[in-house]
Amino acid sequence: MSGRALSFGVMAEAYERFRPGYPVELFDTVTAHAARPVRTALEIGAGTGKATRLFARRGIAVTATEPDGSMLAESRKHLPPNVRTVRAAFEDVRPGERYGLVYAAAALHWTDPRDRWSRVAALLEPGGVFASFGGPIRPADPAVEEAVRAARSPFLASDEIPSPDGTPPEHAMQWPGTELQRSGLFTDVRQSVIERRLTMTAGDYVGLLSTVSAYLMLPPSEREQVFDRITRVLPATVEIIADITVHVARRQG
Repeated sequence: MSGRALSFGVMAEAYERFRPGYPVELFDTVTAHAARPVRTALEIGAGTGKATRLFARRGIAVTATEPDGSMLAESRKHLPPNVRTVRAAFEDVRPGERYGLVYAAAALHWTDPRDRWSRVAALLEPGGVFASFGGPIRPADPAVEEAVRAARSPFLASDEIPSPDGTPPEHAMQWPGTELQRSGLFTDVRQSVIERRLTMTAGDYVGLLSTVSAYLMLPPSEREQVFDRITRVLPATVEIIADITVHVARRQG
């Protein structure tokens, strides 16, 4: 688990406050891929439980794993009783119980690529479903997006995480679908996008940026400067594109 992955813990309350939740359409997209009702799930890197709530409140018994104690403590304030929380990195979860669904919400890229898919497969029931979903959030107005890019450029060339396997952005199938297809452990790999537009105040948008790992890894003085520069170029209200890219696959067998 990298320092960048664990940097979220210091911002657990901000993460809960500013990160958007997940729509019911996501639940429908994931569970529709299962050949039977999904009753149990293991979540990789639950954070403050934004996705956990989506699945648990619709009757799935979720085991939510999260390595950061601060994030886990924040999540426990908001989770329904059918969620079991476990402080553990994905690599520390030992195979034993198997689940109808294993999923990761904007967290899969923090896991160790060397045995990622064999671990996932070992935790799934035969025919069980794996899902990964997330995506960058950016201003919908190109002029605002460019102003933010220019404001952060002395400190960060980009605040997005590059494709973990180097898949170019123009390819039809993006990571992790590419790795799922190559693994030989999964079938029926699909990619879809749930389009989403949100509106928030400039202050909340900067609050959202304060939870993004690229900014969290900056020295505190630089982080303060970049947020000040971004605040000065934002309109009072910011419309953002927050599309969710969803990958689903079914375990062989």
